[in-house]
Amino acid sequence: MINKLASNITTTVADVHDGATIMISGFGGAGLPFELIDALVDQGARELTVISNNAGDQGAGIGNLIRAGRIRKMVCSFPRKSGYDVFDDLYRAGKLELEVVPQGTLAERIRAGGAGIGGFFTPTAAGTELAEGKETRQIDGVMHVLEKPLKADFALVKARVADRWGNLTYWRSGRNFGPLMAMAAKCTVAQISRFVDLGTMDPEAIITPSIFVQRVVLVEKAAAA
Repeated sequence: MINKLASNITTTVADVHDGATIMISGFGGAGLPFELIDALVDQGARELTVISNNAGDQGAGIGNLIRAGRIRKMVCSFPRKSGYDVFDDLYRAGKLELEVVPQGTLAERIRAGGAGIGGFFTPTAAGTELAEGKETRQIDGVMHVLEKPLKADFALVKARVADRWGNLTYWRSGRNFGPLMAMAAKCTVAQISRFVDLGTMDPEAIITPSIFVQRVVLVEKAAAA
């Protein structure tokens, strides 16, 4: 019998290895799997490459991983916010690598990773520092930059509802990067706030099919978004 529901949150990240590449869903706090991130901090994996929309806040979410010195490289659109000194200090000291990716490009690179596409051309970032070292091509009179797909060993995502097979639905804006990341990772771990019986989910409402999800953990105290 297929049952992807984990007994506790600790076991869901137990096999995250040093040097792993991890995608983490979320746009600000919406869709951010806070509890999974805290479990990863406790687990102790180091030298991680983290792909996410932003690099977290001081003392919360991805910020906890950064403060603990677990991240080697961040790939994101928004690396810092006012008052977020830890990221700045580590980056300026050369202890944290950063790859800045425009938000739409970030989403499409993740989608390309999940779809098995070798890359795509986009006019975004053409003629800027972000295009340095990348192949460029003029298409219909406009310069484009070749962007390569992003893939990960693990994806940590936050959904709202799941069944034992791992079918997922999300809550409003909390959906953001979760479905794309689930497709682009070898192992997707989803924290949810509600678990339902198999067959009770409307097939038309399922956003992430179970084939892209390996583990589900119920976090009842987590907010819906």
